[in-house]
Amino acid sequence: MQEFSKLVLKLIEASRNHESYRDKECINLIASEGLKSPAVNQMLSLSTDLEGRYAEGENDLEGHVKKRYYQGQKYMKIIENYTTDLMKALFKCGWADSRLVSGTHANLATFKGLSLASKNRKMVVTPLSCGAHISHDYAGLAGSILGLENINHVYNIDEFNIDPDKSAHVIRAAKPGIVTFGGSLFLFPHPVKELKAVAEEVGAFIAYDASHVLGLIAGGVFQDPFAEGADFITSSTHKTFPGPQGGIILGNPKNKRLEKAIKKIQFAVFPLSASNTHLGRLPALGIAALEMKRFGKDLAQQTVKNAQTAGQYLYENGVKVLCESKGFTQSHQIAVDVCNFGGGKKVAQDLEDANIVLNKNLLPYNNQNDRDNPSGLRIGFQDVTRRGFKENDIKHLCDLMLNVMKKKKNPLEVKDDIIELKKEFDQVLYGFQSVEEAIKYCETV
Repeated sequence: MQEFSKLVLKLIEASRNHESYRDKECINLIASEGLKSPAVNQMLSLSTDLEGRYAEGENDLEGHVKKRYYQGQKYMKIIENYTTDLMKALFKCGWADSRLVSGTHANLATFKGLSLASKNRKMVVTPLSCGAHISHDYAGLAGSILGLENINHVYNIDEFNIDPDKSAHVIRAAKPGIVTFGGSLFLFPHPVKELKAVAEEVGAFIAYDASHVLGLIAGGVFQDPFAEGADFITSSTHKTFPGPQGGIILGNPKNKRLEKAIKKIQFAVFPLSASNTHLGRLPALGIAALEMKRFGKDLAQQTVKNAQTAGQYLYENGVKVLCESKGFTQSHQIAVDVCNFGGGKKVAQDLEDANIVLNKNLLPYNNQNDRDNPSGLRIGFQDVTRRGFKENDIKHLCDLMLNVMKKKKNPLEVKDDIIELKKEFDQVLYGFQSVEEAIKYCETV
């Protein structure tokens, strides 16, 4: 019992240390992370009973609760329905499923459902080496779990994007059931509009993984996948969309074919892949949707400005930032080749020693079998933007990064500068400071 108690005490200590370290002492630049507002966090703390409840069952074609197999659903079904309706209204679509517990879960259910609806196990995807998420790949859930046959889009490394003309030939030749867009290293809008007609020609559904850019889409600054021809959007809800950890699928039941697909996706959610759907996050997701309705445009615009500013500034100071001819990025992230500074693994660790947290990343031209030591970094700006960083603040942050990369200063020296800098940005902007503030806003609009 004594050893057990020691472990508990160490666990509590580590948890407290983490909260101080990442929230108070670090600059967070990992592109796949998000930052919740005080109101969203407060809503989570007000939903603790929901965290232990169950709501298994079927949904209808509006995404509302149709049938549940447990008692005690009096308010739970209302919470599910309202959360779903808020996400539908925000993204201007007719159906959503908010039961998904992650973006990967959203992909699993969507890929499985669409393969059942199309009776076709082929899926055209962005190559994993060119920024696709592992869940799209033959080595991830698409191939290893669902048994789908992956065929790659043709990717233009110079454009850092899918080649629409050559990919059209691939789609016609492969005749897949699903064509996917979106990914993890995602700098520019994908050619959904250009490839919609050929997908329709072969009878394929278009699934767009917006996990990294959902907040930018909500803010109207990246691309509008539905307007360009996507049938379904899958996403996590905790990256540029600053909600609690979870997932979402969005769609439009505008014809019998899509209604059938939605039913198959819902079947893939329950009973195939979900039981307890982590209900405690749903009210907080609704608050995040309200924040994106109110603040999303300004947040998205500033996030992209900050990413572009960092790209330009680092480039001007001798760092190889990819896609200089295209303005570096149109999203929240940039891709940087740091092979001249020791490679992605070394630079990411040096920066972490200075309390600047980002991640090493394979670039399309790297040796794909040497994943532990790529030449690249992926740097995201959604967290610092929500903390209040503007363009000049980003340049100052880049100077601190350059001091480490160019060995002008020891990382531990820069760490002190970072801790002081973080003290200047101790609020979360573009959101509500409390649930009460959100209530007052809703009562006045």
